[in-house]
Amino acid sequence: MKYDLTVIGSGPGGYVAAIRGAQLGLKTAIIERYNTLGGTCLNVGCIPSKALLDSSEHYHNAHEKFATHGIELKDLKVNMKQMIKRKNEVVSDTCKGVEFLMKKNKIDVYTGHGSFVTANKISIAKSDGSTEEIETTNTIIATGSKPVTPAAFNYDKKRVITSTEALNLTKVPKRMVIIGGGVIGLELGSVYARLGTEVEVVEYMDRIIAGMDKDCSKELQRALKKSGMKFHLKHMVTDVKATSRGVTVSYKKRDTEDILTTKADYCLVAIGRRPYTDNLGLENIGVTKDDKGRIEVDAHLQTNVPGVYAIGDVIKGAMLAHKAEEEGVFVTEIIAGQKPHINYNLIPGVVYTWPEVAGVGQTEGQLKEAGIPFKAGKFPFKALGRARASTDTEGMVKVLAHQETDEILGVHMVGPRTADMIAEAVALMEFRASAEDAARMSHAHPTYTEAFKEAALAATDNRPLHI
Repeated sequence: MKYDLTVIGSGPGGYVAAIRGAQLGLKTAIIERYNTLGGTCLNVGCIPSKALLDSSEHYHNAHEKFATHGIELKDLKVNMKQMIKRKNEVVSDTCKGVEFLMKKNKIDVYTGHGSFVTANKISIAKSDGSTEEIETTNTIIATGSKPVTPAAFNYDKKRVITSTEALNLTKVPKRMVIIGGGVIGLELGSVYARLGTEVEVVEYMDRIIAGMDKDCSKELQRALKKSGMKFHLKHMVTDVKATSRGVTVSYKKRDTEDILTTKADYCLVAIGRRPYTDNLGLENIGVTKDDKGRIEVDAHLQTNVPGVYAIGDVIKGAMLAHKAEEEGVFVTEIIAGQKPHINYNLIPGVVYTWPEVAGVGQTEGQLKEAGIPFKAGKFPFKALGRARASTDTEGMVKVLAHQETDEILGVHMVGPRTADMIAEAVALMEFRASAEDAARMSHAHPTYTEAFKEAALAATDNRPLHI
């Protein structure tokens, strides 16, 4: 078989690229080494983690908030097996949806490990030991990433686990240590903290979610502490030892040699992810990678080999499913002769804890470092009627605007449904709106989005209405 476009990897970047390619009239194939489509995101990442986050939030609300609302329960308990079963059903339905989309768009699906023989010939190694070769004019590498698991942490998939195993625990642990205070560790940590697990987070940096605005870090840490999570900031893990019944984690402050230890049922390693480019035959065609193992690409996301492109976690940039999707569409439109564009500054980042965290554009720290004059406006959710009505009063919205032009340069939120609210900021910034534009837009009352309007008012000329 010969194709106009072949996509290796069926995560959000890969399958969206394939769909867009088919829409544009390209004869398209997709290669996936696992039996289900969807990649990390749908199978062991975004979708299952959000399913558990929602389930644990329901339990937490029933346990902590229902009485306030006048709802009384007896014998409340967690049925972890049912929670995992529901999560698996959500994953299955979502993956089946991708299978349907492949059939609908007449995309040929190959199951097996794809690797380059030449730039235009790909070998597919199947689980039964057989191989098949296809020819292709263009190829998109969309193979995603894998968790980083240093040898010193003794990752065994039983007691020392990554996000993959953490999504399938059938009993609520009594204690869990999380190495890493980034998005993945905090999301999964909050799942188990809500269910009653004592959670400790060991983070090398001086704050959690270090890539986001500092105010967001402070607000989220304050909220997670209230749920019982403990934080050891500016600490590094030196050793992890596991037995059949638990783990011992050794760690120390960055500037001392005094070793501390803590014991737990599980140790979740969440210190980041690495590009997955193993055994792709990149050396056969001379594709170059940088010192971090990422595939190097040009402005069109093409590698140094003509006709071979790469998107998502295997290239430079944030490891986000929606970033990969945008890149998948971008590349297929380039191949079809169009002139698409991606504004990487306007790809939002989200943490799906509760309260949620969302941000887009530049942070206050980045603006200061770049010497860009700016003004900031903040508004707390505790001053918002809708937030008080739902008892979701933690967090704030922060709008950063240019001191002279009033153009919105960054929006950062911690609070209820900020993952959805951030889209308004993205849309406004896409059209280079000013803080005053946002402040003059009518926002329905009572809604959470009023906090964005108020923060914009505060940034415009320091005139919020409700504080």
